[in-house]
Amino acid sequence: MNLISFSFIMNHACVCLKLDSFAGIKDTVIIQERTDGERAEEQQEAAAERVTADAGDEAAPDADEDNAVQTTAAVETTSTLPDPPVEEKQMQPLQIKRQDDEPARTPEFTVTTHSVVRRQQQQQPLCDNSDPRTDVCDFAGDIRMAANSSEFVVVDTAGAAQTASHKVRPYPRKGDEGCMGRVTEITVRATADAASAPRCTRTHAVPAVTFSIGGYTGNIFHDFSDVIVPLYNTVHRYRGDVQLVMANVASWWLIKYDKLLRKLSKHPPIDLANAGAAEEVHCFPHAVVSLRAHRELIIERERSLDGLATPDFTRFLRGALSLPRDAPTRLGDGTGRRPRLLIVSRGRTRLLLNLESVIRVAEEVGFEAVVNESDVGNDISRVGGLINSCDALLGVHGAGLTNMMFLPPGATMVQVVPWGGLQWIARMDYGEPAEAMGLKYIQYEIAVSESSLKDKYPAGDEIFTNPTALHKRGFMFMRQTLMDGQDITIDVNRFRPVLQQALANLAG
Repeated sequence: MNLISFSFIMNHACVCLKLDSFAGIKDTVIIQERTDGERAEEQQEAAAERVTADAGDEAAPDADEDNAVQTTAAVETTSTLPDPPVEEKQMQPLQIKRQDDEPARTPEFTVTTHSVVRRQQQQQPLCDNSDPRTDVCDFAGDIRMAANSSEFVVVDTAGAAQTASHKVRPYPRKGDEGCMGRVTEITVRATADAASAPRCTRTHAVPAVTFSIGGYTGNIFHDFSDVIVPLYNTVHRYRGDVQLVMANVASWWLIKYDKLLRKLSKHPPIDLANAGAAEEVHCFPHAVVSLRAHRELIIERERSLDGLATPDFTRFLRGALSLPRDAPTRLGDGTGRRPRLLIVSRGRTRLLLNLESVIRVAEEVGFEAVVNESDVGNDISRVGGLINSCDALLGVHGAGLTNMMFLPPGATMVQVVPWGGLQWIARMDYGEPAEAMGLKYIQYEIAVSESSLKDKYPAGDEIFTNPTALHKRGFMFMRQTLMDGQDITIDVNRFRPVLQQALANLAG
């Protein structure tokens, strides 16, 4: 199968760096956030750029925990109030290598059939277009999926259903034309004429849930915020007895997230394109087209059909990846173990230029240090295990912060926000999700003196006097200037209290 290239803003992988050059520094955990675009460029110089907002790295879900209690997390910040939101995100290309010993399930279009299902009472396809993120269709009855036309047909011989037709792109970035242009459009319609409906070649006794892994996938933030978290929220009720139907399939994506997909469904996924090429018609008693997505990386209990919340998802994630810790190290617990701090180090933009100094201060404050030499960027089980063993995570705003999902509840996440009125996007993408996950959150907003922008613009420039005004020039300008256009030198004296607070969060 040909791999599909996606263009996105910040496509990051997790890489561990050896700190040989950091004299006198021992054992600090460093995860280098290296763009997958950089990896691709080593093999080919062909990445088209697209506009969208910053986001993710890597993560996963878990399944049968009901009635999870949402944790109220403490929040510290050096921030002012967030600025009003601007636009969406963008990305770059990614290629994933195989990492599991166990073969991943490839999409099947010749699915083992069950005996013909007794049809439920037909109903008109119901498509809800009211959500700002996505349109969702949910319908039951005699449902036939004609894969070659990307069409779901509900047969209602009683004529109760009108011959309405709905067009849905099953990916939660509604309104983002650049993104949605890479998502297959699905048609949902009803007919009273059974003879005109496509004939079943495969019949399933379980419901189907159809979604796309096109759009901005390939960036861990989008992999989770746009697909895996909403997928968990949508299919949890079926307890694994659900057929996943995927559009815009990329084999590396299935390999990368195979462990999670196996926990979400007992059945190998159907690749819509392959099924279409084979002229398959799959029939179901119930189908959902598109995923129920809430806020970025968040499931809202009051909106979830099953009363799920974000801690249910992170618990699912720990279970699916066999992550052992559900609580951080506590100071004074008698073990003598020093808490571990994981630093997400970006490799291309928004660089932390004095990383060595930050590491030294972290060690002086009392965090344990560990160096891991291997590149674990594509192995989410290994990444998850490493991060789950840590008690705090620190990084500059960017995709790598998505890895906070692997932290044990009660751990601390510290987000360093670049200069430029980016508080709102920092809170939306990572701050609010961290709180929803039961993490303690600290938002550190740099001063002008800590930004490399001071060396590029005169002191009285608008970028310093009124940076939020620059947001009006559009997201591409904002991204190039304020996100990709600056690096950071942390004032360690100003930053030391932040690390002290992160450590103090582990007391008791």
